[in-house]
Amino acid sequence: MTLNNYNFAGKKAIVRVDFNVPLDENGQITDDTRIRGALPTLKKILADGGALIIMSHMGKPKGKVNPKMSLSQIKDAVAAALGTEVLFAPDCADAKAAADQLKPGQVLLLENLRFYPEEEGKPVGIDKEDPAYEEAKKQMKARQKEFAKTLASYADCYVNDAFGTAHRKHASTAVIADYFSQDNKMLGLLMEKEVEAVDNILSNIKRPFTAIMGGSKVSTKIGIIENLMDKVDNLILCGGMTYTFAKAQGGKIGNSICEDDKLDLALDIIRQAKEKGVNLVLGTDCVAGDEFSNDAKQIVCPANDVPDGWEGMDAGPETQKAFAKAIEGAKTILWNGPAGVFEFDNFTAGSRAIAEAIAKATDEGAYSLIGGGDSVACINKFGMADRVSYISTGGGALLEAIEGKVLPGVAAIKGE
Repeated sequence: MTLNNYNFAGKKAIVRVDFNVPLDENGQITDDTRIRGALPTLKKILADGGALIIMSHMGKPKGKVNPKMSLSQIKDAVAAALGTEVLFAPDCADAKAAADQLKPGQVLLLENLRFYPEEEGKPVGIDKEDPAYEEAKKQMKARQKEFAKTLASYADCYVNDAFGTAHRKHASTAVIADYFSQDNKMLGLLMEKEVEAVDNILSNIKRPFTAIMGGSKVSTKIGIIENLMDKVDNLILCGGMTYTFAKAQGGKIGNSICEDDKLDLALDIIRQAKEKGVNLVLGTDCVAGDEFSNDAKQIVCPANDVPDGWEGMDAGPETQKAFAKAIEGAKTILWNGPAGVFEFDNFTAGSRAIAEAIAKATDEGAYSLIGGGDSVACINKFGMADRVSYISTGGGALLEAIEGKVLPGVAAIKGE
């Protein structure tokens, strides 16, 4: 069943969204992207004449009530975005009466799901090494099913539009789907777009395919790098992981970030790329700073010869040209992770060069997918969000999908 084919008239729909939005110290939303992203799904249900029950998590309250993470703080913002009043249920596990009273066109927002440990389904207050852990885990899984059953009892149908949590087998993202028939559970419009974007990158590849993987650690991206190695023509590895590769090949990296226990892994990636005929692009020069600060003194030096007391903070001019060349002419592009400490305005050149090359290639017909918080922040910072094909809202979920893993939130709907 798809959302557009479903008639919500006279039905109550419970929708899992990702309204884990950033708040300032006064509880005001500083970025409402996630709320705006869910609007097409929510408005379609209301336009059909359905009643809407919205559920989400916020932050990591670890199964305890924490007023600083209460969704009551965003109720008015959600109401303004939807253009209608939003009722609030202060306890997500005790909202049956409020749900039963909902009339077509009305909206009910449930309190933070993660105020209950059953949402995540992990035993609380017991160490994994404890002999009683397995039994506690079993009991918690049973409680998780009951929690999901309670949530499901509020509605006639279930919609999952929270791609950001699709990689988690939580009560509201996967377990709840068991309590609805195949005809009464579906992906939201945002989720459909996200799944299609991943499919474009992994199954519908137009060549050449260039992937850009940045960030500080090679260890966090190894699964993705290995999965992409069989798919890409060009693989750019940038950001802090540059210096692990430089050191692995005998380079001198000064105070640059480095995973000393991953030097063999770095050499193995270089070997794999050679064997598979992948053009692996690594930084040859860098912009180094004498301290980790926006106002640090700068020098340009080889990425494998950073002086003592200096640390690599951004891709150098020659590296920027090499990155742009590998992106130029590509027909499929994936970008996850910046080329430097882009949060510091004086060290954004490498990330900007990547963004500009991607925008240019997209103008020329490439399909470009930007994913992961930092890359999305980059493309927004440089004002180029409207010049790429798709910006993913899911960090961890996107990475796991690209790694080739099954996402529980998607599988639960599709019956896989």
